[in-house]
Amino acid sequence: MKKLTLASAIAAIGFSMLAGAASAEIKIGFSGVLSGPQALLGQDQIDGFMLGLEMRGGKFAGQPVTVLKEDDQTKAELGLQIIRKFIERDKVDALIGLGFTHVMLANAKQIGESGVVAISTQGGPTKMAGDGCLANIFYVTQPNAMSAEAMGKFMMSKGHRKAYVMTSNYQGGKDAIADFKRGYTVPVNEVYTTLNQSDFSAEIAQLQAANPDSIFVFYSGGMGINFIKQLSQAGLMGKLPLYTYATVDGTSLPALRSAAEGVYASTIWDASSNTPENKKFVAAFEAKYKRTPSFFSAFGYDAANLLDEALKKVNGKTSDKKAFVAAVKAAGKDFKSVRGNFRFGNNNMPIQDYHVYQVVKKGDGQEFKLAATPLASYQDPFAASCPLK
Repeated sequence: MKKLTLASAIAAIGFSMLAGAASAEIKIGFSGVLSGPQALLGQDQIDGFMLGLEMRGGKFAGQPVTVLKEDDQTKAELGLQIIRKFIERDKVDALIGLGFTHVMLANAKQIGESGVVAISTQGGPTKMAGDGCLANIFYVTQPNAMSAEAMGKFMMSKGHRKAYVMTSNYQGGKDAIADFKRGYTVPVNEVYTTLNQSDFSAEIAQLQAANPDSIFVFYSGGMGINFIKQLSQAGLMGKLPLYTYATVDGTSLPALRSAAEGVYASTIWDASSNTPENKKFVAAFEAKYKRTPSFFSAFGYDAANLLDEALKKVNGKTSDKKAFVAAVKAAGKDFKSVRGNFRFGNNNMPIQDYHVYQVVKKGDGQEFKLAATPLASYQDPFAASCPLK
C-alpha cells in the first residue's frame, strides 16, 4: 500500500483508493486555471472529471485513481513548471486539462517528448490540429473556436453583412477570428482587447460609432459576463444582434440571466441534449454540484469516460506508453460521449457536430434552444496538414 506525502496530500483531490498491492494506482495530473476571473472554467472541467470518476467508484478499469491538480493561472511559464513536475516528479500516467491555448502551445514539446497520454479539456490550438499534431495529445474539445466557423456560417444565413468582431489578444482569440472568417465570408471589423480585461466601455463606444448590423464575440468566463453586462448597460442588448462563442454558456448564464436573452451561442454541446448518456450526466452533475453543467464540465466528464475505456483496453497497465496512446485513440470511437456523435480524426481532434443555440426565456429563468446545426459530423480543415494517420 502507498501513503501520500503531506505535499501530495495537499495537491491530491478526489480518490486514492488503496485496495492492496495487487492493484496498481493510476495517477492523473490536472493543470488548468483555478484562480482569477477564469477560475470557473478550470473548476467546471475538474468537477466534470471527478464526477465521472466518482460514478465508477473512484476507479478506472478497476484500478484506484489519484488525481492531482494545479493552477496555471493562465501563465505559460507556470504551466511549463506544473507539467514538468507532473511528468518528472509525480510520474503521472495521464495529463488532463492543459489550460488556455498559449499554455498548451508552450507545453507541447515536453508533453510530446514524454510520451505521456494527455487529454485537453479546454484548448485546441490550430497548429496542433495541423502540422504540429502529436500522437499522445488528444482533445475532447475542438480545434480552437471551430464553433466560431459554425457561427460565421449561421450569421451569413441570417443575412448579416456588416459584423463587428471582438475577442482577447492571445492565440486562442486570433484562432477564433480566423475560424469565424471561414464561415463569415465578407470583411469584418476586428477588435482585440487585453486578456482578462474587465472594463470594455471604451471598446463599446467604438462599436456604437462603427454602426454594425451584428456583433460576434469570443470572451470566456468573467470577461464574457462583464462584456454582456456592460453592453446591456449601454442599451445595445436587444437592439444589436449578439452572436457568441464560449461567452454565454452554463458557466455564465446564472450570472447573466435575463441580460443574455436573445443571444446566440455556438457550441458542440448543451445540457439540453437528448442523448441517454447526456441525460445521466446532467442529472448526476446537478444533484452533486447544485448547478447546471457547462460544456467545460461535459469535456471533463467525457475525458473520464475516455480514460476508463482506454485503460480497459490495456487492462489498467500504462507502462507501455505507446500501447496506452493507441488505446486512447481506439477508445475515441468506443466510449459514450455526452454529445453523442464523436470520434477522433487523424489529428486526435473530434469529428463531431457544431450547433447554434439561442437563449430564451423559460418560466422564471432562461434556457438554451437549438437554432441550427451549421456543421454536422465535421472534420476540421487542419487535419489534412497533420502527418498522423
